[in-house]
Amino acid sequence: MFVSFLPRSALASAALVGAILPVAAQTNAPKIDAADTGFMIICTALVLMMTLPGLALFYSGMVRRKTVLATMAQSAASLALISLLWMAVGYSLSFTGEGAVFGSLSRLFLTGMAFDGVSALAPTIPEALFMLYQMTFAVITCALIGGGVADRMRFSAFLIFSVLWLFLVYIPSAHMVWGGGYLAKLGLLDFAGGTVVHINAGIAGLVAALVIGPRVGFGRDNLAPYDLSMAVVGTGLLWVGWFGFNGGSALSAGARAVYAITATHLAACAGALVWSALEWVQRGKPSMLGIVSGAVAGLGTVTPASGYILPWHGVVIGLVAGAVCYWACIWLKHKLAYDDSLDVFGVHGIGGILGTLCAGIFATGALSVTPEAPEGLRGLIDGNPAQLGIQAVGVVVTALWCAAGTFIALKVTALLAPLRVGKDEEVEGLDLALHGERLH
Repeated sequence: MFVSFLPRSALASAALVGAILPVAAQTNAPKIDAADTGFMIICTALVLMMTLPGLALFYSGMVRRKTVLATMAQSAASLALISLLWMAVGYSLSFTGEGAVFGSLSRLFLTGMAFDGVSALAPTIPEALFMLYQMTFAVITCALIGGGVADRMRFSAFLIFSVLWLFLVYIPSAHMVWGGGYLAKLGLLDFAGGTVVHINAGIAGLVAALVIGPRVGFGRDNLAPYDLSMAVVGTGLLWVGWFGFNGGSALSAGARAVYAITATHLAACAGALVWSALEWVQRGKPSMLGIVSGAVAGLGTVTPASGYILPWHGVVIGLVAGAVCYWACIWLKHKLAYDDSLDVFGVHGIGGILGTLCAGIFATGALSVTPEAPEGLRGLIDGNPAQLGIQAVGVVVTALWCAAGTFIALKVTALLAPLRVGKDEEVEGLDLALHGERLH
């Protein structure tokens, strides 16, 4: 049970894998557990739901009416395109091999994956299920980036960019953090995607927004959301889906999954209330947009720490997330005058950085003590201040790698297709200009 109890980032650590493998050898081949398998099937479905319809509704409810369908199309296209690329190459390069940055091609087009085989990183569920679960993370990360350039990026350019970005940024990050690469060996704690998903999506969204430029009328025209009720429904789907996102990262149906889900829910609640309260004080009225933005900020920020912390830690992280992400979206964004349309950097980028550091502060060894890891995975307040330094290195490496990879992907894409639509097309609306359809 030790193997299934540890989080996937710990399993990716070379030291822990070295300690685990001899045990597995003594007990013959790992046995697939029916409860774990059933649990992970549900979690995979929940994370898939986060992209479509969750993120599609959340994003499209916050753009203008003339771009609703185009925004949804980005999420739907990411789901289809990234899923196929993950099956063909992405999974193999991320979760096999021992390279520092990239894995191997031993699972190219899933070659060599036995019907009842398992991965050393998830030894109680079929490897095919582990592959599918990880696929849903790659899908939503690429889809998240679209929020930074909503209302102006050409659909063909988004597709080309997504392919390039997957290979230049996401796959190396996934291998470095979860697949036994450089950051895993360093000892980085990232339970469910503070670096791989949120920092990457946030930095990529910011770089893309800067390279492509602001929307027509940014800072001058009314760019108010079309239908916030869609965003509220999307938030609800994301919130529930996050139980699979964070809880499923335990890779087994056990206490760690329950603790991760509990911390996740409490962080979302705290984030929603703090953001709303700050808005109430500053503007005199709490908005529905503020409530859902705070909830998502809490969800994203607690993600890297969720499987290492106690429930009250989740509350603290949510409170901090609501305040810091509010500052980033309300003050920092306007101070620097960048047009991150749907605040991908302010919520996911800032939240991912904050949450990754919080994992180094709040990680509690008692949640992961085993004979093979007698002190567990501990952070600053549990007597291991060095972990916070490791987390900071992970933040810097991820942010720099993502910024460089995103910039290269955008420049290569620009050689193949225009990055943004023309001014007349943008004024007309991307729904009609790019897809020949519109809401009536």
